[in-house]
Amino acid sequence: MLETFRPLIDAVAGVDLSDPAAARSELCSRLDPTGAAAAAVNESLGRLLEAGEIANRGELPVQWGRVTKATDESGGFSIDVVLMNGPGPRHRHPAGEVNYCVAMDGEPTFDGEPPGWVVMRPESEHVPTVAGGTMLIVYLLPGGAMEFLD
Repeated sequence: MLETFRPLIDAVAGVDLSDPAAARSELCSRLDPTGAAAAAVNESLGRLLEAGEIANRGELPVQWGRVTKATDESGGFSIDVVLMNGPGPRHRHPAGEVNYCVAMDGEPTFDGEPPGWVVMRPESEHVPTVAGGTMLIVYLLPGGAMEFLD
């Protein structure tokens, strides 16, 4: 299953997350969320979701599932996939967070951002929130570093 995520892993390799806008621009140049390669990733993600192989724990507004811990094969990123249509738990990103967001229904936004790449800088924290529909989000965490907060 990790091969489905290879285009995302390759896109995030070496991207500096300290400037989210610059990182997002770089990610879009490497894997355009509106391009053919992203469409193929989105289709594969949809099949895995339908088969119950990803985001298969919990229930909406947050269904989640771990694809892999941070390994050499995953480029040093842990990969989680979450299906959301509301708020999730507050957490902190010691090393940053890269999110690849796919609209599933409606016109969803993730923390106010449209589908595509959303980047959180190192040491940032938030209550991840999807509004306006449902979104499938691939979370790539450098070193798997994330801390849940109250």
